[in-house]
Amino acid sequence: MNTLLPLLILAIPVACVAWTVTHEELFRELHEYCLTRSKRSNSFIAKKLYYLFTCEYCFSHYVTIALLFMTQYTLLFSGWRGYIIAFFSIVFIANVYMSLFSKIKVDVRKERLEIKQLEETL
Repeated sequence: MNTLLPLLILAIPVACVAWTVTHEELFRELHEYCLTRSKRSNSFIAKKLYYLFTCEYCFSHYVTIALLFMTQYTLLFSGWRGYIIAFFSIVFIANVYMSLFSKIKVDVRKERLEIKQLEETL
């Protein structure tokens, strides 16, 4: 339990940054540019590099690397084994958070649309 709480907490900023960069309006131009470049680039490496900024799952891996570098958080073991376990655990939890957030956003949009349709019929 002593290492579980930091795991759950550290996954929050990973999810937040990954979701914001890949989905929110603030980074829309970057997202569109990278999406176009990932489809049109001739270089395999360029395609993958640009795709990184369009996929929240992919981007969460790189955000996690940065977070582990800043916090030096390990899970279950000290040293490189603990970093690897922490890395995959944080990525997993962050993506669970993003999936839940995505589902909530869809549900809220659906409810707003239903309310708007109900108001229009009344």
